[in-house]
Amino acid sequence: MKTITLFRPVGLKEMELIAESGFKAFSSRLAWQPIFYPVMNQQYAEQIALEWNTNDEFSGFIGIVTAFDVNEDYLKHYEVQNVGGTVHNELWIPAEELNDFNNHISGTIEIVNVYFTSRSAKTENLALNSKLEKFKK
Repeated sequence: MKTITLFRPVGLKEMELIAESGFKAFSSRLAWQPIFYPVMNQQYAEQIALEWNTNDEFSGFIGIVTAFDVNEDYLKHYEVQNVGGTVHNELWIPAEELNDFNNHISGTIEIVNVYFTSRSAKTENLALNSKLEKFKK
């Protein structure tokens, strides 16, 4: 099976939910989130994590960049959406299809970068805390 690596910038609460899944799935969308937006490259994910998540109280003032592999054939169901510059490519997965999307993730959801601020919230999840600590400078 051939896979494509996707990226997702998240805040602390969403990362805690990912950790609770054993780093295997993204959590259900909230009522006001009808679309799940994985992005196509790490540069774009890092831009969102740094510029948005670190300034957002709901994100815990921390930007976490995740990477995960998804079955390439499955992803052909979704058209790549460009929402700005050349690197701003993402997929729009309807919230009601997220469980099926999660079933097509190969392996685990990995943390590839973390942006901390002086206001960054801390987690009580020991497995997640251990992973985050590796990114502290």
